[in-house]
Amino acid sequence: MSVKNFFAPEEVPIQRVQFAGLIFDILRLDKIHRGASGNKFFKLKYNFLEAELKGFKNILTFGGAFSNHVVATAISAKACGFESIGVIRGEEVSNPTLNLAKKYGMELHFINREEYRNKDNPDFTSMLKTRFNEPYIIPEGGTNDKAIVGTAEIHDFIPKHYNLISACFGTGGTLAGLIQGKSEHQKVLGISVLKGDWVKEELSNLTNNNRHDWELMTQYHFGGYAKWKPELVDFITEFYEKTAVPLDPIYTGKMMYGLMMEWKKDNISSDDHILAVHSGGLQGIAGFNERFGFDLSSR
Repeated sequence: MSVKNFFAPEEVPIQRVQFAGLIFDILRLDKIHRGASGNKFFKLKYNFLEAELKGFKNILTFGGAFSNHVVATAISAKACGFESIGVIRGEEVSNPTLNLAKKYGMELHFINREEYRNKDNPDFTSMLKTRFNEPYIIPEGGTNDKAIVGTAEIHDFIPKHYNLISACFGTGGTLAGLIQGKSEHQKVLGISVLKGDWVKEELSNLTNNNRHDWELMTQYHFGGYAKWKPELVDFITEFYEKTAVPLDPIYTGKMMYGLMMEWKKDNISSDDHILAVHSGGLQGIAGFNERFGFDLSSR
């Protein structure tokens, strides 16, 4: 399949829900594709088009052992006729995420955490290019200039009447695209899954410091990236029971929790036309359940 045809969703459903007294809508990006779903679909589009245009045969990217981005890259590469390589942080392991990536033909290359810190070093990149036959390289999480062009196109599926759009912040590419592509009357509310206020500067840099119609919340990370607490799991479980919308504990669960907390604090008005962007990542729930003994739904 051509890259253009693969990255061409006809529609993205919007689901209305009521939770904690708030009625709002959810953009179900997770419904685009079972594996290459959500924000990753938009982040990868223009990177893959560039790789196809320039005649690359291999796609190489980076990630942790439970990376949504790694899986999405593997599935997209398989569908579009590329070979794929995943440079994975940490010791060699087997889990549902990496097994799925391998199922779609990705060659996994494990490196220790110290080596992994060099992933953006030109000498290290040159070594990878030599070793893996000159692949097209996509950064960890998929965020680069081409990714932001892609995520700005999420607005093609967002009706103009929404004035508050909420999404989570990981590497920042999705929020940056939503900010770049939004209409003047719309505000973007980001919920960071990372610990620290430095993420605000990072998002400013990704939007070229020229947009101020957004806010980034940094208090709903539950300890940092991939960290969680029982109250988060309880929230995800209750949210699914009352809305039938599955959330993951790394990204969308924290985003939705933060949105609900802001509502309870009266920082969000019921008069707002609210759209929460479900950025996918549901494949990671299987690994979370296996590792911690939970039974969170991914459907």
